[in-house]
Amino acid sequence: MLVYTPHITARISYILQLLNDRWQIEIAVTDDKTLFQQSNDIKFVYADERIDATSFFIQSTGLLQQHDICKQRISCFQWEGENAFFQTNDDVGFDIFSAVFYLITRYEEYLEYEPDEYGRYAHWNSLAWKEGFLHQPLIDIWLMKFVYKIKQQFSSFNPQPLTFNLLATYDIDIAWSYKHKGWLKTIGGLLKHPSSIAKRLRVLSGKETDPFDSYTWLQQLHEQYALQPIYFFLLAEHNSEYDKNISPRKTALQQLIRTTAAKAAVALHPSTESAVNASALKKEKEILESFVRKPIQQTRNHYIQFHLPHSYRTLLANGFTDEYSMGYGTVNGFRASTSHSFLWYDLEKETTTDLRIHPFAYMEANSFYELHQSPEEALAEMKQLCAEVQKVNGTFITIFHNHLLGTEPMFNGWREMYERFVKEIRGTN
Repeated sequence: MLVYTPHITARISYILQLLNDRWQIEIAVTDDKTLFQQSNDIKFVYADERIDATSFFIQSTGLLQQHDICKQRISCFQWEGENAFFQTNDDVGFDIFSAVFYLITRYEEYLEYEPDEYGRYAHWNSLAWKEGFLHQPLIDIWLMKFVYKIKQQFSSFNPQPLTFNLLATYDIDIAWSYKHKGWLKTIGGLLKHPSSIAKRLRVLSGKETDPFDSYTWLQQLHEQYALQPIYFFLLAEHNSEYDKNISPRKTALQQLIRTTAAKAAVALHPSTESAVNASALKKEKEILESFVRKPIQQTRNHYIQFHLPHSYRTLLANGFTDEYSMGYGTVNGFRASTSHSFLWYDLEKETTTDLRIHPFAYMEANSFYELHQSPEEALAEMKQLCAEVQKVNGTFITIFHNHLLGTEPMFNGWREMYERFVKEIRGTN
């Protein structure tokens, strides 16, 4: 495929690289009109106006020619039954390149916004929430329809077929409820919750499994349904209001991590302190690497706390290559409007980076703590989101926590709900 555009910008190059990554075809770009007209390739024109009758034409609305970040005038309309914006009079009906760029770079997160109680970009600021398409991987839907339109004009166009994948991930914020807390915390827990004394003593004496210990059960589930999960461990050296993990100095936690790493991928769950202290991030990464004795390059921030572009730049500076925080810590859905991974574009520096973003669509903590859903209600939402991903052959990434999948009475039904979901999805794929 050869694309002609009068002015090749970093933004245009990024979108074409994104399509190349998605479709696995060779896409070249040129600003030489003569070379373009002489080519026998599948030809695209991305410009203000059509230059010939045989090329596929996408009319540029200007976003990809800009070099600054400013509020965009966006008006959504219905395009083949879906939301779209940047309407045009071309072979598609809207500037799909600019629309994809706006959503996938998280352009709106660089603008002024109202943060949530944790200082994060809040979902209610997003176009997806306001226009009612947060529950859809809209970019993926657009691109599927786009492929169909190209094939109608060029029968030789044959992109690589995509396949659906379920990726189970877990955040290990507090590895155990009662065990390995140290005497001061144990005594404090007994005084604060006297009704739990009998149960706590049974757990500490080894007569009963810790209520947050779901590790053996998870391993059996993964083996039964051939899942390849990722575990994100919180290893803050100092506890705080939000970082309440077991100390990484505890031998039991170190052993849990090593045992887990022998069966699954292990990654870092950077603390809330590391979100404002780069040296803490570096230290936590080194701690985890010392336990598993190999480089750690995957990460997801605790409380989904990150800010663009600074958080991602810090990750790159510390050797991370894969990031899994792209989603909301309040509601479920598609924050970047895609279910496929993509390279992060640093909008301030106008450059494509090597940091690959893996967006998640469902986190059970949103269902339990934020939306106050029952296990059945959560299952219905998770299945609906997964069905959207299956339609576009994307990757459905879920986040669960060990304690919600344990045996604590307040989480009754969540383990069974999760197992039912995995059984239904893996049984049909």
